[in-house]
Amino acid sequence: MFDLNAVQAAVRESGVDGWLLYDFRGLNVLAQRVVGLADKKSLLSRRWFYFVPASGEPKKLVHAIEPASLDHLAGSKTTYRRWQELEAGVGALLSGAKKVAMEYSPRNANPYISRVDAGTIELVRSFGCEVVPSGDLIQLFEAVWDADQEKSHFEAAKLCRAAYDIAFAFIADEIKAKGKVMETAVQARILKHFADSGMTTYSPPIVGVGPHSGDPHFDTSPATDTPIEKGSFVLIDLWAKMNRPRAVYADYTRTVFIGDTVPEKYAKVFTVVAAARDAGITCVKDAFVAKRPLRGWEVDNATRAVIEAAGYGENYPHRTGHNIGQEVHGNGAHIDGLETRDDRLIIPRTCFSIEPGIYLPEFGVRSEVDVFIDAAGTVHVTGGDLQTEIHRIVV
Repeated sequence: MFDLNAVQAAVRESGVDGWLLYDFRGLNVLAQRVVGLADKKSLLSRRWFYFVPASGEPKKLVHAIEPASLDHLAGSKTTYRRWQELEAGVGALLSGAKKVAMEYSPRNANPYISRVDAGTIELVRSFGCEVVPSGDLIQLFEAVWDADQEKSHFEAAKLCRAAYDIAFAFIADEIKAKGKVMETAVQARILKHFADSGMTTYSPPIVGVGPHSGDPHFDTSPATDTPIEKGSFVLIDLWAKMNRPRAVYADYTRTVFIGDTVPEKYAKVFTVVAAARDAGITCVKDAFVAKRPLRGWEVDNATRAVIEAAGYGENYPHRTGHNIGQEVHGNGAHIDGLETRDDRLIIPRTCFSIEPGIYLPEFGVRSEVDVFIDAAGTVHVTGGDLQTEIHRIVV
């Protein structure tokens, strides 16, 4: 439900004159979700605008063939038919406003919130308005979890953690019986567990052996299927959510060696990655204990510094983590000071991954956990016990 009082309070806190929400045929799913249109079965076919001022009555601009499209929202309504009427209508919405927030990112620095096309930004600017990013506003009304979503994450976290035990047991049994097991067979066993547990996922998990583990976004498939056998090093990255409306994801990565003793080359790299992961967690916990504002890039920097100090900086080519929501890569603050400088605040009732990695030609190590900040500001690392050493499967 759209809470006008809460939205206007956030707009005032952000220091802008208003928030201009706009969509055309689903291009701006963030605006759809904020105003409560995302779950409608029929997609609107014409442009709509909803302007929420810092105080006072909101204003709506809708097309004449879809005049009731925003009737569930408070505020006065203007309809348009011609393009000239649309442009004049936008000007009327913005009358008196000098600075407005939109789903926009300068230079497209953050594509997750950059959902409004350049032409619409030009139109808004033509009325003398400065356009600023709505990233932190979006977090409050799109990335923040309610109680049901929080519950769904902890359910998914428990089942995702159990998926590793199931996968490891399956690998052990298959190797004992047949001498090997294929990557795709392990992937299929994990997917069966998800289905049996009432879960869903947008794509299958990554199961990568040897050099495949050194590809951060390896695509486990029949085309590259490789056997897992005694002496293999394996990375498994899996993500899923409960199969019900508005559920949110859990997302984890663990590594395993098939054999009695983990070779030093693997253990050495894992130790660095785990230390980087823990530095990121500590950065978050320390900030919330001190009640200090914390931005996504700061956590990335804290994590990355450990890997760079160990001499593996060039082997860590991705950001440290991503927001988690109804999509596994959600729309809140990311843990990123590399690919972008994500300066959005990390706020209560949001979740994100911390997943540093080191990727070498022969193998790669990633250790991924999820971090949830509850309403009181308490930091929870979800998904069970932290991996403190490479798991061993003795066969």
